[in-house]
Amino acid sequence: DSHTITGFDPDRLSMTQPISFAQLIAGFDPARPFDVPADWLQGRTVYGGLMTALALQAALRDAPADLPPLKSAQVSFIGPASSALMFDPRVLRQGKSVVSMSVDGVSAGALAVRAAFVFARTRDSAVTHDFSTRPTVPEPDACPPMPENARRVAPAFASHFELRKAGGAFPVSGAREPEFLFWTRHQDAQGVNPMVAMVALADLLPPAAMACFDKPAPVSSVTWTFDLLHGVPPKGEWFLQRSFSRQSAEGYSMQDMEVWDEDRRLVLWGRQSVALFA
Repeated sequence: DSHTITGFDPDRLSMTQPISFAQLIAGFDPARPFDVPADWLQGRTVYGGLMTALALQAALRDAPADLPPLKSAQVSFIGPASSALMFDPRVLRQGKSVVSMSVDGVSAGALAVRAAFVFARTRDSAVTHDFSTRPTVPEPDACPPMPENARRVAPAFASHFELRKAGGAFPVSGAREPEFLFWTRHQDAQGVNPMVAMVALADLLPPAAMACFDKPAPVSSVTWTFDLLHGVPPKGEWFLQRSFSRQSAEGYSMQDMEVWDEDRRLVLWGRQSVALFA
């Protein structure tokens, strides 16, 4: 069975033994009910980066041949998701350069996520510019790992990633500047499509407005839009992630999100709307 690997049965997920990202993807079939292990949850729902990565994996399995690289995505997180996940990918249009697909993710019969993915071929252009500026930070080896007290209060899914603080603030630190800046990488993405691995990593940091919290309170991602700018480098590298809340009012925050590779290239740029219950 191509969906059964050592230590992992997709029909009976172990809730006691951690399931790595690579194992999770290897055992995933978008057409079968799929229960995400407890160590991949964020509160009562699946970690949003994983939910989006699963939707992308479903799209890739149902995509036309010779699919171009992922260029852009628009994701709406509609309801909680944890059990009996199923995904319905559809090709909306296939052109010469661009393929548009949609994916609906359903949990226990209710719509949980709706994603639109755009895959696009590169083209020659006389217009070329890049005004992005990577933050000046120490290299990953010079940055401290997350302290044990921070790891203890982090959501369950965070155990599958390595984070090193490169600047900015910690969550729930009463900071004046709503900014997080961390080097990040997967613990295990062996054999996973690099586009899928990048999407799962890119939503790792908490909403940046949480830097200003003086005590814990719930948050919930509402929408997430992102663009992949230079393709995806090989998996296993460190990526510098920056999240900055541009504006927060009336219970919602609007934040920018950046992911940079070790060669100082901006790999992914995104924007997210977050509901705050503080």
